Amino acid sequence: MRLLTALAALLVSLSTSAQTFTFTAIPDQDESHLQERFGKVATYLSKELGTEVKYIPVKSYAAAVTAFRNNQVQLAWFGGLSGVQARALVPGSDAIAQGYEDQLFKTYFIAHQKSGISPSESFPKAIEGKTFTFGSKGSTSGRLMPEFYIRQHLNKAPDAAFSRVGFSGDHSRTIALVQSGAYLVGALNYAVWEEAVAAGKVDTKVVNVIWETPTYPDYQWSIRGDVDQRWGPGFKTKVKSALINIKDKALLDAFPRSSFIEANNAQYQPIEDTAVSIGLMDSF
Repeated sequence: MRLLTALAALLVSLSTSAQTFTFTAIPDQDESHLQERFGKVATYLSKELGTEVKYIPVKSYAAAVTAFRNNQVQLAWFGGLSGVQARALVPGSDAIAQGYEDQLFKTYFIAHQKSGISPSESFPKAIEGKTFTFGSKGSTSGRLMPEFYIRQHLNKAPDAAFSRVGFSGDHSRTIALVQSGAYLVGALNYAVWEEAVAAGKVDTKVVNVIWETPTYPDYQWSIRGDVDQRWGPGFKTKVKSALINIKDKALLDAFPRSSFIEANNAQYQPIEDTAVSIGLMDSF
């Protein structure tokens, strides 16, 4: 009997290890940067979880949500909005970890010097009538929150507030478009801006920050609720612990985050409420 029990346990273990645990991430920066970052995450998780882990890149925020919904991936690095959207489609899924900085995230509004708009602590109403680019249509920091404040302060939808509205696709591209003058104003993830400035990729004599939003919860790791059924009891907790215990400074700097901490779905209720208020919950 003991032999049969041991054999059964071995077969379960072999079956679990044979499965590849997959994850994705919203494409909020250029592809090469994401491949480097998440390739390292896959290597780290493979070692910590004792099973093969693979990063699957996607072309859009909506594609990340779809991959999560269809169980093509079991874990995803989402923004606040995409995480809320994805978890709504997969009952039992949970936000399990976030960057320390993601508790109090913010959006930067940036402007080309030709706009004539100076930095201000109050919302820059002078952006009205200018050309304006968001990031991705599904981005929290690049679309949801800036659109919310635009509507709040200008009492107009973006199409009515600006002479031309664009969607760059990612935060790095937003910087490039405003710096080139293709758009005079844009909104993006503050961390991407600061990383680009530190790397010397921004000419702050040409483009600079004119306003920053109040803080809000943003990025998080979300996991499907059925992973324990596939990889065994306690697997979700194991993934959560592995993410929270990332200590490699080079890996953390690639996000960039100082650390990862525990997260839960309730923390993102303000994001859902905001998305519902301006009609973005069904945008994917």
